[in-house]
Amino acid sequence: MHRVLVPLSLSILLTLIACRAPEKPLPVVTKPPPATVTLPPTPVPVKKVFRDGKLPALDAAIAQAIVERKLPGGVLWLERDGIIYSKALGHRALAPQVEPMTTNTIFDAASLTKVIATTPAIALLIERGQLKLDAPVHIYLPEFMGDGRERVTLRHLLTHTSGLRPGLSLAQPWQGASQALQLTCAEKLQSPPGTKFVYSDINFMLLGEIVRRASGEPLDIFAAREIFQPLTMNDTGFRPSTAARGRIAPTTATNNVYLRGEVHDPTARRMDGVAGHAGLFTTAADLARFARMLLNGGDLDGTRVFKLETVRLMASVQSPATVEVRRGLGWDIDSPYSGPRGKIFPVGSFGHTGWTGTSLWIDPFSRTFVIFLSNRNHPDGGTVVALRSQLGTLAAEAVMDFDFMKVPGALPRKE
Repeated sequence: MHRVLVPLSLSILLTLIACRAPEKPLPVVTKPPPATVTLPPTPVPVKKVFRDGKLPALDAAIAQAIVERKLPGGVLWLERDGIIYSKALGHRALAPQVEPMTTNTIFDAASLTKVIATTPAIALLIERGQLKLDAPVHIYLPEFMGDGRERVTLRHLLTHTSGLRPGLSLAQPWQGASQALQLTCAEKLQSPPGTKFVYSDINFMLLGEIVRRASGEPLDIFAAREIFQPLTMNDTGFRPSTAARGRIAPTTATNNVYLRGEVHDPTARRMDGVAGHAGLFTTAADLARFARMLLNGGDLDGTRVFKLETVRLMASVQSPATVEVRRGLGWDIDSPYSGPRGKIFPVGSFGHTGWTGTSLWIDPFSRTFVIFLSNRNHPDGGTVVALRSQLGTLAAEAVMDFDFMKVPGALPRKE
């Protein structure tokens, strides 16, 4: 019998293999799920409300006026049903240094103060029962008496039919709101109340004081809390802070210094920058919020500032029937100052202008408004009267799908 001899080292190796622990099964490799691809949402088409070919004509009109040195620059804001066309053109300042115009430039609103601050404040106090539209002014200002002044009502002041002259004389060195009030309360009527339209800053100086007496707060404080803050008009107010100075469009020079953040109107300046007729500073975006609120019947983004009836009161004809000119409360509807309406927007649309080169016109029928802000009196004078009218016409021509020839509810045009 033959024996097979296995070398010792091989024997040990075989023994180790026989005694080795069983191998663990290889892990099962599974394929990862396919990657999830998130596609961007399909963009919602923006509603088209303006004719593309007409919008450049607005820019061209402003650019041409700048070339002709009628203004250094301006900001245009055209809006309809939430669709906005906005543009800054030209320069904010030409002296002492050149600065480009920007859409967030803050402007001296001049007489837009009348309809953005004073009229809304008065209307809100009427809405709350603290004032009466047809009450005599002397009920709220007892010193406004004598020489027929006791027949002047709040309605007369708001529609510029009081009989008061356009403005106070600056020949005398009066200073401060209290002296201004003494002078306004001593003004002699130039015509019987309710018989003649004469655009008058004195009317709104008196209204600013009436706001203070009825509310217990100065106009600037009351308007800020009750109107500007609820509408988040954060760049709107009287006597802007020095922090905002860099964005403010300068006006003309006084004592060789360009006014910047200080009201241009000399009467309002003597009244320390707060008056019912002038003194407000604002931006195109803030004015757009105000106009949007009016078109929405007093509400904006869920915040109600006025009742619908109050908005209708302000924006409808409130002038005495015997006066040919048609005005709302503060707002212009059909008068020699209605240039921003242009040739197409219907009578019944409304707006206002400011001496520094500002304007706002609102058409409730097509739900369109056009804002144009400029500092046309910088550095040494200019004019935007013709430009405002041109912009109003071009803005209406840009509106799509609206027949301005047949507007239910519009007022008849006077021949």
